[in-house]
Amino acid sequence: MGEGTIPHHSQTFPLAFELDLPRTMTILGQTGTAGLTVRFGERFWRATRTPQGPATASYRMQADALVVDAWGPGATWAVAKAPTLVGSLDDVASFKPQHDLIADLHRRFPGLRIPRSEAVFEAMVPAIVGQKVTSTQAAQGVTRILRHFGEPAPGPAGLLLPPEPAVLARAGYWTFHPFEIERRRADALLRAAGAAGRLEEAVGMSPEAALARLTAIPGIGPWTAAEVAQRALGDADAVSVGDYHVPNAVCWALAGEARGTDERMLELLEPYRGHRARVQALLQLGGIQAPKFGPRRAIRWVGST
Repeated sequence: MGEGTIPHHSQTFPLAFELDLPRTMTILGQTGTAGLTVRFGERFWRATRTPQGPATASYRMQADALVVDAWGPGATWAVAKAPTLVGSLDDVASFKPQHDLIADLHRRFPGLRIPRSEAVFEAMVPAIVGQKVTSTQAAQGVTRILRHFGEPAPGPAGLLLPPEPAVLARAGYWTFHPFEIERRRADALLRAAGAAGRLEEAVGMSPEAALARLTAIPGIGPWTAAEVAQRALGDADAVSVGDYHVPNAVCWALAGEARGTDERMLELLEPYRGHRARVQALLQLGGIQAPKFGPRRAIRWVGST
């Protein structure tokens, strides 16, 4: 093996729960990050900044065990947190489907878990860039930020580390204009970068307190906070209020209504409180979408703030 290919730390974790690793990790792959900070394949690769320093980790299943290899100063931390990342804290047992479709999806995807990266700012950047733009625009913006501010990650995967908050915080809003990110989103990114330490404290908070902490930053609304909470905090109840598609999908799936509002979506999801984001994830995995009316759209809008 060449230099840099030998992991700094490796460990195998026998799992006491069923895990569909590819589908669970798909939740972590936010728009524009695939191939840059994460990679999917026979293994799931992820580059991240840990409290102990940069790390790249790979995750694969071997029978009923999770095998983790990691490189870099943060390798030990990344390996120790692997069970948490793949959903060991996710309380799937308390999920009780109330609709036939949801029950069927739950049976089809029994190993789906809500991951918990404990990397709040890392999840925040793609969420902010995805505010009120198409998925294509969001992916382009995230890709440009990662290529501009990212650094080579340790290990053999050739990934980039997510931007360091202190470096991003020193940028002017005009830095983001060539990335087609207007001042409103650029300012939200800069504020979040400047408050990154406070944002990371949400990892140790209750879901309610974490939501309050995230949305205390101007430009961070319920949609952005939910996107972050689903990935960084493992919040199985953080439904994406303000999303362009999710209310329609939920209302169609649960009530046969082709168009829905956030208010109607929340009403229908109330029996699933505690697991509303899980229902959202199941519908997305199952490809459940409301019928389209009128000319087919070539673009897909994502969320609000």
